[in-house]
Amino acid sequence: MSITPIIQFGTSRFLQAHADLFISDALKAGDAPGPICVVQSSGDPARAHRLQALAAPEGYPVRVQGMVDGVEVSYETRASAVKCTLSTATDLTELQRRFVDEAEIVISNTGDAGWKPQPQDDNAQFAQPMSFPAKLTHLLRARFEGGGRPIQIMPTELVARNGEVLRDRVLQLAHALDPKFADWVASDVRFVNSLVDRIVSEPLEPAGAVAEPYALWAIEDCTGLILPARHHAVQVVQDLDPVEKQKLHILNLGHSYLVEGWLKRGRVRAEFVRDLMRDPTVRTDLEDLYQTEVLPGFQAAGLGDQASAYIRVTLDRFDNPFLEHKLEDIAGNHTEKCTRRIAAFIDWAQAQGATHDMPRLSQVARRT
Repeated sequence: MSITPIIQFGTSRFLQAHADLFISDALKAGDAPGPICVVQSSGDPARAHRLQALAAPEGYPVRVQGMVDGVEVSYETRASAVKCTLSTATDLTELQRRFVDEAEIVISNTGDAGWKPQPQDDNAQFAQPMSFPAKLTHLLRARFEGGGRPIQIMPTELVARNGEVLRDRVLQLAHALDPKFADWVASDVRFVNSLVDRIVSEPLEPAGAVAEPYALWAIEDCTGLILPARHHAVQVVQDLDPVEKQKLHILNLGHSYLVEGWLKRGRVRAEFVRDLMRDPTVRTDLEDLYQTEVLPGFQAAGLGDQASAYIRVTLDRFDNPFLEHKLEDIAGNHTEKCTRRIAAFIDWAQAQGATHDMPRLSQVARRT
């Protein structure tokens, strides 16, 4: 039975083509702490077949398709870092053993539903209906009572300052259970902030995924940080804020700007982002918007070189001929998205000292 120093909560196709693949690649070069134990925290029996397939000796496939520097790429690789799969609903005793005896790093991607507080979160004992933070708290308590070795927690959920948010919730629950346990969490449990980015467009059955070439796992540096993998997609940064700004105000802003024009034209002649990128008028307008309205804002913040490189990558991502990224999906909550992605960019750029005109962005911000 393999020792698994990395325990991962979540079985999503995103993790299969992101963290699990990076760790698999790194293990081949001896650049990861060890294999992964994947834990299904939902207890959904319908996904049991996926758990079994994730740990198959031959691994599972990840199909990578898209554009890199304007050139089309398509290839398949295999991920084989998962050596154990468990469910909190049926394997709690073994999970507790591995969590206490083997774990060095805990990774999570349980989605919005997984973090939502539940009535059972205040139970004195572990209960399956608990939220993920509550389940994690009880596993940490078992580790505390089993000797209390330090451990690192790395949420990848798309929550700003995700490590800090999870730490605050765990500490709240820990204080209610045992103040000494809470003190140990505060001193010996390292919660790490990170940001993940990769479009994983569809699952493969029974396990595996289709993903774009671009991938990022930006990890904010902290005292004692243990890297889950040394990999070109894993970047340690001093501050996540510039990375978050790039994603929000270049990638996401571009999506919403494209959708705004599509909606104004009556949703015609395009279904996917790639369809718009094949329209020379739309593409030229977007490229000019990035250069004349977006990039100067990042330059004012001292982030011009990074933003310029990210713009080039973003245009490749939008141009992906394999990716069926539906405009209708991006158009959901359009007004709210434009407020966060476009209006907030204008405010941020001006706060950085930018004085350039932003007529197209301002028009979208006023209209939404």
